[in-house]
Amino acid sequence: MLLDLQSRRYFQEENITMETTTLKRVLVENMFKYFDTSGDGLIDNSELAQAMTQDLLDNDPFDCNLFDLLQYDDYNNDRVLTLEELYTAFQVIQLTLPEDKKISVTTVTVGLSAVLSCAIQGILRPPIIWKHNGIILNFLDLEDINDFGDDGSLYITKVTTIHMGNYTCHAFGYDALLQTHILQVNVPPVIRVYPESQAQEPGVTTSLKCHADGIPFPKITWLKNGLDITSTLPNQLLLLANGGEIHINSVRYEDTGAYTCIAKNDAGVDEDISSLFVEDSARKTLANILWREEGLSVGNMFYVFSDDGITIIQPTGCEIQRQIKANDRILASFEEICPSNEQEATQQCVWASAVNIRDKYIYVSQPTQSRLLIIDIPSQKVLQAVSTDPVPVKLQYDKSHDQVWVLSWGDVRKRNPTLQVITQASGTGDHHTIHTQPVGKQFDRVDDFFIPPTNLIINHIRFGFILHKSEAVLHKIDLETMAYIKTISLKNYSCFPQAMAYTHLGGYYFINCLANDSISQPQIILDSVTDSLIGYNDEVSGTPYISPDGHYLVSTDDYKGLIRVQSISYRGEIKSTFDITTNLHIVDVIFQPSFTEANQYYIYASSRLQTDLLFLELSTGTVNIIRGVKDPIEQNDWLWNSINRVVVGSGLFGQHLVTPSKDSLFIIGARQNKLNCEISNIIRGNTIVWVGEA
Repeated sequence: MLLDLQSRRYFQEENITMETTTLKRVLVENMFKYFDTSGDGLIDNSELAQAMTQDLLDNDPFDCNLFDLLQYDDYNNDRVLTLEELYTAFQVIQLTLPEDKKISVTTVTVGLSAVLSCAIQGILRPPIIWKHNGIILNFLDLEDINDFGDDGSLYITKVTTIHMGNYTCHAFGYDALLQTHILQVNVPPVIRVYPESQAQEPGVTTSLKCHADGIPFPKITWLKNGLDITSTLPNQLLLLANGGEIHINSVRYEDTGAYTCIAKNDAGVDEDISSLFVEDSARKTLANILWREEGLSVGNMFYVFSDDGITIIQPTGCEIQRQIKANDRILASFEEICPSNEQEATQQCVWASAVNIRDKYIYVSQPTQSRLLIIDIPSQKVLQAVSTDPVPVKLQYDKSHDQVWVLSWGDVRKRNPTLQVITQASGTGDHHTIHTQPVGKQFDRVDDFFIPPTNLIINHIRFGFILHKSEAVLHKIDLETMAYIKTISLKNYSCFPQAMAYTHLGGYYFINCLANDSISQPQIILDSVTDSLIGYNDEVSGTPYISPDGHYLVSTDDYKGLIRVQSISYRGEIKSTFDITTNLHIVDVIFQPSFTEANQYYIYASSRLQTDLLFLELSTGTVNIIRGVKDPIEQNDWLWNSINRVVVGSGLFGQHLVTPSKDSLFIIGARQNKLNCEISNIIRGNTIVWVGEA
């Protein structure tokens, strides 16, 4: 109507014919001049009101008026209209995007900056709008992403793996003309070798292992004493797992040497040395002397916390290496490790949660004692008891800041939950808890908390989340300052968060939800770049678990009897892989690196009801069942969380897993994928920590 009105006014003054687009532009320009009575190049509310009165436009039957221009076409919300904004409103600008630039791929190495330039061109092109995962970036106050400047480019400072994925740009008001930018983030390799040194006698079998992570997947080569052996491997040496392991069936004296593992990809290179000494009476060699002096002889153990106390187990020979009894004493205070209770006939320990602190200490909570114990790993002794708020039930070690977070219930009915933190957790001297600093009531009523894990290439985590069981929100916290940052509402999804998982590939949080009717619903995805919810994770429901390299998402839905496996690509794409139907009632999942294929994983899953473990090879979907691990602990006998049967692995290079039954412990050989042995008389041994590299 406005264009028609302007056309009549225009042609009364000049009888001119012209091409339609040009005419439309001329009409809009004249309309702008007509509205802009002050001549300052801006149209404000008063000028629109004047035009409405002058042209009798304030009685429109469709309830439209000129103020709608300000409401819908003032893209920067500055309460005035410019000529460019009026052009956009009437779509008179001709924009172009070359066919070969509709999709653009940019590759950048982590830590550097990236500039994404929008290829949409045109005279008086409106401002460029950038989106990531459907979220507009331009008007968000992000510390690492900006669209400053007049060229419409997007600037990302200090790129990390969370920034990978698709970005789109379009001119404001022209959503149909879209350019897609694919940001590929490369990460230099990081490797670990095992063992760093070893001494063997002639004729024995041994291995040298190297695990590498990076983006893209690094290629592994080996040097022996500086010479490449990958291509001309001696007969007695065998390369396994795509070069990740050198296996020697029968070592000889000439196998002695420094074996250098080199991992290389497009972003860089990393290397480390694994030394092998082959001598008679190997235990007397320099390598083994150093091994003992560095305290490594007490590594490679499972610490199992049960009713009787603490059992330290060497899994290779299924040997109990040491037992710390309930009536043993704490060094600092000389208190009993598990004080006697007059109401109990036998002295009994009650444990809930334990964490390994850099293979130096183990922190373990005693909920009925309202404290946690600190165990010194080299001496295998209990050093100190640290008082906490009543009923501490969950510990998590934040390696980035050397902190242990403690969730206490207040009482067994969870009526007064609190969060506390122990700072400098790996330091010497007395340790103590401090309370988190709430703003409002974010730290009250806490039901759970989530801190993403670190891995080889992600060694710093900045943020965590607090979950409230009765509220459809997440509370974001800064781990360094231990302070509340913001609340993220989940109400639009009717999601009461139950559990979370995180992948650094694309920076996605997967949230397991319950609805108001307590029925499981599809997971929702939170984008860590914008702290925005970006939708459902397809139809996937249940508890999410992420593989250590971030590439696999495994979700277990007990209600549906499903295990759903998804992969996450280096472009942040989430793809469904396969589903497994099971009636095992999965309660815990552990990832085990593959022994045959680099950068692949198996999972082992335990049941809350049955006597079987499930094995699943993620790259192929191969399923196996390990039977005969007896009945799990009764759910009523394990009050501290829903996991009444944990399954615990033995690190990056480990070959053993353990899982408890009601009154014993089972050791699983992961390499052979079979039950190795049972250790009896370990009652309620459901708190387990691994110490060591392999």
